[in-house]
Amino acid sequence: MNIKLTFTPISQNPVDLLVVVLDEAKRLHQIDDPALAAHVARAETGFREKTLKREYFATLSEGALARAVVVYWSGHLKSWNLWENLKTFTARALRLARDYHLSRVGLLLNAEEAAPLLGKAVEGAVVGAYTFDKYKQEKDDFLSRAAQLVVFVHPDHRADAEARKARYAWVSENVNLSRDLINEPGSVVTPEFLADRAAEIAKEVELEIEILDPAGLEARGYEGIRRVGQGSAHPPRMVILRHVPAKASKETLALVGKGITFDSGGISLKPGDRMWEMKGDMAGAAAVLCALRALGKLRPDVKVVGILCCAENFPDANAQRPGDIFTARNGKSIMVDNTDAEGRLVLTDGLYRAGEEGATHVVDIATLTGAVVRALGPSVAGVLGTDRDLIRRVIHSGENHGEVFWELPLVDEYRESLKTPYADLNNIAAAGLAGAITAGLFLREFVPEKAAWAHLDIAGPMFRDKDWKYYEAGAIGFGVKTLVDLCERFHDPLA
Repeated sequence: MNIKLTFTPISQNPVDLLVVVLDEAKRLHQIDDPALAAHVARAETGFREKTLKREYFATLSEGALARAVVVYWSGHLKSWNLWENLKTFTARALRLARDYHLSRVGLLLNAEEAAPLLGKAVEGAVVGAYTFDKYKQEKDDFLSRAAQLVVFVHPDHRADAEARKARYAWVSENVNLSRDLINEPGSVVTPEFLADRAAEIAKEVELEIEILDPAGLEARGYEGIRRVGQGSAHPPRMVILRHVPAKASKETLALVGKGITFDSGGISLKPGDRMWEMKGDMAGAAAVLCALRALGKLRPDVKVVGILCCAENFPDANAQRPGDIFTARNGKSIMVDNTDAEGRLVLTDGLYRAGEEGATHVVDIATLTGAVVRALGPSVAGVLGTDRDLIRRVIHSGENHGEVFWELPLVDEYRESLKTPYADLNNIAAAGLAGAITAGLFLREFVPEKAAWAHLDIAGPMFRDKDWKYYEAGAIGFGVKTLVDLCERFHDPLA
């Protein structure tokens, strides 16, 4: 998406489509043209009198400073705050411009109160212009190639605006990269593919990297990843990426991502209906990989280790069976009661590796359970863990960027349901209830001693069936923005 900032008034910068967002509490725009101001005033009257239900759109006469104007009213989107609404309206305006072939779009954010929102508009443009049409014969590249978004900014905020544009455009690019990885077929994004892509990224943004193939996994005793991947023709990988700040960091934050590149369920085969969505079971690893790519340029002052636990879960003759038992890297034995509860098995290795990396804080992110979807729906992710402050930081970082997390409890008495006569742990709860919580209790058994830990279950908001907010249908790259913000603000005091 081509985005330009301008610090001059609309009278000096004619556009094809002028975009104005009205809000009850804040004034975001200044207009020095009476004709355009009259349209905005007319729109505001319609919104307040409730005669306008969605937006005000008008084509203008020849010689006007814009060929058309669209005005949005923040009060129409009551579920979200002004930040999210601005992103949504920016995306809507760009799609409107595409439909009418209006290539130069001007967004008015030139009032004093609008300065902090500039980055949100940039995010709405970059994320909102995304489309995954790689495999379509007819491609719609108007927004990526022909369109330009011109954001009008108050001249006193030039330096701040340029910094916000750069930061939000870069992070949004990485959100879109995560979406690409998730939207690709599982036949393309294999464990080896993810490892190769990680190597390219490490070179691009100067991260340290280590990749373990099956021999390396076996040599290090990482049985979870190896066992889950042993039924696939595409061998598993563990990828370790490191951002090391210029100044030594007392803390090391490990981000551990579940990377099941396709989850058939293994021998405990999933139902066929919508199984194609299981190409997205690597969304946690995609979030970690793309967050590390973003951090490679943003360079936060905390050491960050990204660990991708990558395998494909298939049911061939070499696959693990229900009832198989193996010993995890930390010495605890696990009975595989259900091969479709494989994500927690690969994460046992990632969590142990976090300890080997000296992690003081660990955040794992995974499309782990259907139970969290039933509990929280498609718009909210679950978070649970052992450290109150880390959980609060995750929730707050999500709130900063429109990614919502709801804390679930770790109910200790439910650990009884993970017992089995045959091993230290069963990989699923016997009762079949509280699946998101019992999965968290299972993972807790493998968290490094003394490390603060938070577990993010993103199974709900990983994928959308229909367009939502500023996202088109498909993968939304959930978690990238939260993880980046968490790292950037890691040393900020908690509110």
